[in-house]
Amino acid sequence: MKRSRTAALLTAAATLVVAAVALVGGPDPAAAHGAAMTPGSRTFLCWKDGLSPTGEIRPNNPACAAAVAQSGANSLYNWFSVLRSDAGGRTVGFIPDGQLCSGGNTGYRGYDLARTDWPLTHLTAGARMEFRYSNWAHHPGTFYFYVTKDSWSPTRPLAWSDLEEQPFLTVTNPPQRGAVGTNEGHYYFSGNLPSGKSGRHIIYSRWVRSDSQENFFGCSDVTFDGGNGEVTGVGPGGTLPPDPTTPPPDPTTPPPHTGDCMAVYRVVNAWQGGFQGEVTIMNHTTSTWSGWSATWAWPSGQSISQVWNATHTNSGTSVTATNVSWNGTVAPEGTTTFGFLATSTGENTAPTVTCAGR
Repeated sequence: MKRSRTAALLTAAATLVVAAVALVGGPDPAAAHGAAMTPGSRTFLCWKDGLSPTGEIRPNNPACAAAVAQSGANSLYNWFSVLRSDAGGRTVGFIPDGQLCSGGNTGYRGYDLARTDWPLTHLTAGARMEFRYSNWAHHPGTFYFYVTKDSWSPTRPLAWSDLEEQPFLTVTNPPQRGAVGTNEGHYYFSGNLPSGKSGRHIIYSRWVRSDSQENFFGCSDVTFDGGNGEVTGVGPGGTLPPDPTTPPPDPTTPPPHTGDCMAVYRVVNAWQGGFQGEVTIMNHTTSTWSGWSATWAWPSGQSISQVWNATHTNSGTSVTATNVSWNGTVAPEGTTTFGFLATSTGENTAPTVTCAGR
């Protein structure tokens, strides 16, 4: 029975790796770099809602569950990836009405669903607040934030005509804090929320890169009810406190680009005492790599038992994975994936994976 279970797991793992490669090879590759964190976008808050002790993402919120049922859990492991690589600043007529929240990206269409039960951030109209936007990979560009008109209703998919014509906030090349390529690092900038608003609205964000045609999109569900950033509808308890305010660091200009290699870690499957994991390596340089490596430290006692599409070494809690002969070559903006089986005890906390190409 033990041999049969191991064989079945390996077969399933191989199938999932093939499926993952097919997914990232499509027209909308999951190789993106950011989403709104404050006020939280649908993908970001649904990711927080679905975090589980095993490392799997299992949404509690019914809207998040419906989105995952349509778009798959990979949309939350890559919550920062709502993008179009060919947008080039285009909006109306390029992104169709009803697909604004997904940016027209087929991998995120579940987040276009018209529902009244998305995670909700409570705000005060006209108040000044610190906006945060993920910096999974650092790029220059401009952020645009819009709000819906008073005539908008959450019972219909968002259309361009539902947004106020002008953004209420525009920011170019803001500073950032926290490590690039993690779930905590972010750009930050202060701005006034739109005044004269009450009740349910969407704050719609666009990030237009100035160094490529890649643009990012997102919907943040908010209610203007005098709140200070509290989030409801997330997690088993249903409530998150406002984000703490961190004093800005001294530099007011962005640090140098540090996102040349990006690694995305996810738990594919989990069971009592073990799990199947996967890491996607992304080349964000202009040169083709002939090899790559990924490193991380296990935060909660995990241990790898088997790896495919990479070789690995262990030193205490530290792990280093390197390419094998057939997947070392990675073209600019290309990706490759490796997987593994591992044991775990207690909470399966996700590690922070860093990588480098050569």
